[in-house]
Amino acid sequence: MTSDRSALTRRGLLGATFAAGVLLAAEASPVEAWAAEGDVTLSASGVSVLASVGGRVAIRDGSGTTRSAGSKFQIKDSAAGIQLSTGGTPVLTALADGTPAIRMDYTMPAAAGAVTVAGYFTVSTNHVHLEWHVTGPSTLIPDGFLFSRAIQAPTEADAYVPVTEWVRDAGGGIPYEHTTGIAHASTWGSLHGMFLLADSRQAWTNATWIHAPGVVQSDGSIVSTADFFFSDKRPSATASIGTAQDLGIEIWTEQPFNLWAAAGATASIHVQVANGAAATRAVDLDWWVKDFNGTQLTGGNLTGSVPAGGTWDHVISVPTPAAGIATAEVIASYGGQEAFARTNIGVLGAHTYQSGSESMFGMANYPWLQVPSADALLDLWQLAGVNRVRIAYDGGPGLPPAEFDARGMAHNIELQPDLTVDDAAAATWAQANTDKAVAAGAEYFEVGNELNRPFNTGDAAQAYIDKALRPVRDYAASIGADVKLLNNGLAGMDEPWVENFIAGGGWDLIDGFAYHPGRGNFTPDYIPDGDDWDAGATGTYWNFLGGLRKLQAIMAVHGEKEIWLTEAYACTRPNGWWNDTYRAAAENVFLTLALAKAEGIRNVCWYQFHDSVLGRPQVADPENVEYHFGLVNRDTSPKPSLLAYATAARELDQATPRGWLAFADPLAKGLLFDTPAGEAAVLWHRADGYILNPDHDPADRNFPAPEVWEDHWPTKTGLSVKAAGSSLTRVDCIGQRAAMPVSNGRATVVLDGAPRLFLGTDLAANLAA
Repeated sequence: MTSDRSALTRRGLLGATFAAGVLLAAEASPVEAWAAEGDVTLSASGVSVLASVGGRVAIRDGSGTTRSAGSKFQIKDSAAGIQLSTGGTPVLTALADGTPAIRMDYTMPAAAGAVTVAGYFTVSTNHVHLEWHVTGPSTLIPDGFLFSRAIQAPTEADAYVPVTEWVRDAGGGIPYEHTTGIAHASTWGSLHGMFLLADSRQAWTNATWIHAPGVVQSDGSIVSTADFFFSDKRPSATASIGTAQDLGIEIWTEQPFNLWAAAGATASIHVQVANGAAATRAVDLDWWVKDFNGTQLTGGNLTGSVPAGGTWDHVISVPTPAAGIATAEVIASYGGQEAFARTNIGVLGAHTYQSGSESMFGMANYPWLQVPSADALLDLWQLAGVNRVRIAYDGGPGLPPAEFDARGMAHNIELQPDLTVDDAAAATWAQANTDKAVAAGAEYFEVGNELNRPFNTGDAAQAYIDKALRPVRDYAASIGADVKLLNNGLAGMDEPWVENFIAGGGWDLIDGFAYHPGRGNFTPDYIPDGDDWDAGATGTYWNFLGGLRKLQAIMAVHGEKEIWLTEAYACTRPNGWWNDTYRAAAENVFLTLALAKAEGIRNVCWYQFHDSVLGRPQVADPENVEYHFGLVNRDTSPKPSLLAYATAARELDQATPRGWLAFADPLAKGLLFDTPAGEAAVLWHRADGYILNPDHDPADRNFPAPEVWEDHWPTKTGLSVKAAGSSLTRVDCIGQRAAMPVSNGRATVVLDGAPRLFLGTDLAANLAA
């Protein structure tokens, strides 16, 4: 299987070649240039650029109104640090091909050393192309370059909008998104504008600066590039047209998170096809929508005329799925070229939870992507059963504690110490951060995160006690703080670290034990053979139930503590054997939570809510494993994992664990619970083993994943179970319910590797001894 996934893109990365004359208009427009009293100007249809002495560069619309203005360029150097230009001198010039241009020679401070920065700005219809050429020492850090701009009198807040493209994997499996550019979009009523770059970090961008990473050229110089467009179209269409691509497509719904409250409602999927070519195109549009079971809910095709530099809008209507979730794919094609896009739609009805602060269900990350709003996000968290957030404090990332207090949601805090500091610095950190935890009203203070490196060695335990945990405990005791302490959430159940932690006196300093049960291509109930677990990137150390059993054995000797799984997950990196498929992830989310409930875990904080990386929200990154841990997709539509989380939270909200079940067939597995509605059992069967994606090439991380509706458990096994009444209800991992026939007090259920909940059982006699 190829690992060069970029070869499949239609357009490649932005920043390659931008076509002039096709930009948002079918015809080229003349470019005018003039200079007066130190100011120089270039203009084309719908746009002009005014450059002034001092470095100011103003972008104006067709009426001459300034919409963006900036005057500085920033470089970063490993020796000289961050350096900002202090002025600039503009002149009219021309590029090598004769294109009129403005050149701005920036004045750099003496501290920058032998650095030169020259900006080149050109215009075409509704478009400004900006380049900054930097020369200097080898210590320059291109990723640290920025340019200044201030948007003048916008009518809405600026938006950071990754522009993505769906591609099909050459090695087979499911398609995925990658990012083709980053748009910083602005609005002035009906007029829109955006700076488009090949890459740009939101975390390094603000109202004054845009992150514009440079690219090293063959001659050693560094070039940063951006393009500005005026448009009346969405950023994705503006990018497709502005970069002269033949076809682009975007799909979305107007419903937050693409979620509806009930099956059978009409979902409207909006489609926009963009034609970046210089001629009108007759584009074929094909679509299908399939639910979790593979049932096609709708499909169709039609042909539409898309004008040059224009768009075609269409709406697909489909009933919301009774199966809870469905995948939509829409394909635009012309002359053998194809662009396509996917999204999910789902159903998640209202539910009233009863557990309150005793709820086991939490979220590991603060709500950092508040799309479409903070209220909408917290509404969904509570709808799905989330009742605790791991990190909340005033001035911190995400939302302040008061937002959670207002909703009756519990909140903790996690803060990271430095284990290399001296004792005085350690004491200062402990005081400041314990005060922060107390001020936040945190119920638990998790002192650090994954400080057990190198894994499975125990090397870091004593330093952690001395430099972090004991100083916090001592200071908390001195001020009478009632905040409870958790150890740093360990990466994996690191038995050597725990043994050294106990030997060093750490066990008596904590109120609960926190760890992160990392899991690879194993089902959550997998327990590796033996004790010599490989802690490498794809080793058996990364398992769920086996690690929990090790911790329980330790507690049986040294004393019980509350168990906190402060990061649990089901990663869906596409077409990788070590990671879950979308269907397996839903099954594993549900089974992970059911196992945690059965084993008396105090809280499970799920890592994380969104597919994205902090600081680069919604920037599709298929190869980055950190990107794929979310319960919702990049476009905030639901993954099956979200419904699995909600199903577990709803069905197990007030469940009391009775224990594990044992059957004559040793491969039949089960957990028994009492619920307010009666007895319930989670049942599954391990005829197909505990290893996911078992027929992979261990030398290649890639593995073609099946579509979400494809059943990956070949063996089906019947099991006769005793029923408490005349009916039995089966609930699958995403909440689909079905009535099971009961005869003579028993029902025959068909099991495989997917866990299912059965309501109305009478299986106390099958409790394991």
